[in-house]
Amino acid sequence: MAVDTTEVKAIARYIRMSPFKVRRVLDQIRGRSYREALIVLEFMPYRATEPVLKLLRSAAANAEHNAGLDRTQLVITQAYADQGPVLKRFQPRAQGRAYQIRKPTCHITLAVGADPNS
Repeated sequence: MAVDTTEVKAIARYIRMSPFKVRRVLDQIRGRSYREALIVLEFMPYRATEPVLKLLRSAAANAEHNAGLDRTQLVITQAYADQGPVLKRFQPRAQGRAYQIRKPTCHITLAVGADPNS
């Protein structure tokens, strides 16, 4: 008996958010079903849920359209956020000094696959 291990990915790059803050959200949905993850993301109070929710819907659409998988059977198999390039800006301070401001970006990757139990 062959087990279907089809995994479909969606990647969001250069998201203007710290990867640490995004990982806090991704840790909550990793391993959950698609429907369950949507509900969890809907009620989380973090700003990082917005790009993750958008990416999750994109991954589900990719799975349905490209791999022919059913949305109701999807499970989040991988979810991680890597660091992107850091935008460096300067803030003028007293007595002619300048403090550096680091504006981090991240690349979010979500992979969904069919639930082996169903």
